Amino acid sequence: MSRFNRIYSSTLFSLTALIASAGPSILDIRHHNYTDTIATPQAFELAARELEESFFLKKYTEPSADSKNHHIGTPEEYQEWLAKLPAEIEMPYNSAVGNFIDMYLDRRRTLLSNMLALHNYYGPIFIEELSKEGLPLELQYLPVIESAINPNAVSRVGATGLWQFMSSTGSGMGLEINSLVDERRDPRKSSEAAAKYLKQLYNIYDDWSLAIAAYNCGPGNVNKALRKAGGGKLDFWEIYNYLPKETRGYVPMFIAANYVMNYHDKYGINPAVVKHRLVTDTVQVNDRLHFQQIADVLQVPIDDIRMLNPQFRKDIIPGNSRPYSLVLPSQQALSYIVSEDAIINYDADKYRPRTYVEPGERAGRNDNLTQLADSQSVNATQNVALNTAVSDRMEELSHTVGRGESLRDIAKHYGVSSTDIKRWNNLRRGKVKEGDVIKIQVYKREVAEASTSPAAESTVTTRKNETARPASNVSASNDYRNSRKTTAANTSKAKKPKTTTYKVKSGDTLEKIARRNGTTVEAIQKANGMSKGTTRIGIGKDLKIPAPSKSSSSKSSSKSSKSSKSKKKSGKKRR
Repeated sequence: MSRFNRIYSSTLFSLTALIASAGPSILDIRHHNYTDTIATPQAFELAARELEESFFLKKYTEPSADSKNHHIGTPEEYQEWLAKLPAEIEMPYNSAVGNFIDMYLDRRRTLLSNMLALHNYYGPIFIEELSKEGLPLELQYLPVIESAINPNAVSRVGATGLWQFMSSTGSGMGLEINSLVDERRDPRKSSEAAAKYLKQLYNIYDDWSLAIAAYNCGPGNVNKALRKAGGGKLDFWEIYNYLPKETRGYVPMFIAANYVMNYHDKYGINPAVVKHRLVTDTVQVNDRLHFQQIADVLQVPIDDIRMLNPQFRKDIIPGNSRPYSLVLPSQQALSYIVSEDAIINYDADKYRPRTYVEPGERAGRNDNLTQLADSQSVNATQNVALNTAVSDRMEELSHTVGRGESLRDIAKHYGVSSTDIKRWNNLRRGKVKEGDVIKIQVYKREVAEASTSPAAESTVTTRKNETARPASNVSASNDYRNSRKTTAANTSKAKKPKTTTYKVKSGDTLEKIARRNGTTVEAIQKANGMSKGTTRIGIGKDLKIPAPSKSSSSKSSSKSSKSSKSKKKSGKKRR
């Protein structure tokens, strides 16, 4: 007599009164047709439909040829082969198990073939994490019924990933869940958490059928069913009638999944054929990166990166907050290590959010014109004519880290980004300690003297050699009063400088280059044949820098007019 029959034969008489009031007997349940009393897990139904669109299946596999040996088995056959499974978890046969086996072998043959191919990739991860916790390896097939082995599966109630964690349970197991990262989708992290959670459940019930049921409906529902059933130590089959409808089918479906994943070849079902072998490796990312930066530099399809790293919800790796693991095809993983700096700097202005913004600052506008209007309105009542010719030069400073200072504090103080500081100092971990000396790169701004009317002389000053934030904008104002005619005359006589060439450096933008060379973004775009809306420039690219614009010429004419006047220092104070 099987262990299953021995257990229930010994308890049958002691539970007669309870069973009579509760409904069908244990033996009735064991042989009952469950079609109307169970429900397939909803996440499995959703994931099964979505799996047809799997990028992995489309790119790396092709459908296997369906064998002519297309048949389903008999109850006697299923029971015989289930008994031969080398399993720690008890897997008895009943009609519910048989119905699910028939479903896989008949209506879901293609799905089973696809899941077998996916299991070839994800299965080793499941086995490794279950082995770490000393759990039965039969549990590697729980994702078959939870998500159809789809890491992006999401149920109607929000359970997510291969192991279908709810947000609260996932967070409780240490998985990171936020706008950018959802580790419930991470095959490795979610498998690790699932193994620990299953171990906790088994420690509660000391019975795998109850632990698996609790994984589906929660310990609360299982405990409630146990209380209603009463009596001594019970298992899943004894509290079956008191469980939610979906959970009644959960354990039978788990047993069926173990059967078909092990004996599929007996029924002519083979894994989808792998066209391209997918060998991967892992690298550590210590900076904020967008998938598109990695894809463009390494020439890897972005869909490959998404498929291998489903935990990053918006194609963004927030590595500036903490290190993250990134899975890549093995060859590209090596290329990433060699090209890391190029990836970080590729289109950095486009993908890296601003860390410091002055109030009122407008991106994409001609800041020279904006500040020109501002300076005129401020000084109009004082009849002040400003001419703040500005030139920038890079200067490297040394900063000694104080007690409690972080990179973020230092970056905010100097008006630069934490990412830039890490790059300048080759800081992989992004951490500093008291006493460390780090390099900071800032621009020194040389501000020329400006002529003012005597009435404004006492209220306007000029700062020379002023250290400024790289993100700040400095504009030049023209003299619109009596010196306009003189300026125009001097400008017409002045020789136009030749076009120069500038090699783009890390951190450069068209706006910064234009400002340093006394010209405009539009003029640079025109000189280099760029369309008006184009602002992207590659590091190392040579740009033609045209002659300074009229506003720049007026600066030099203003200087020449000073020789006939007394030199008076003036300028607009900045905060």
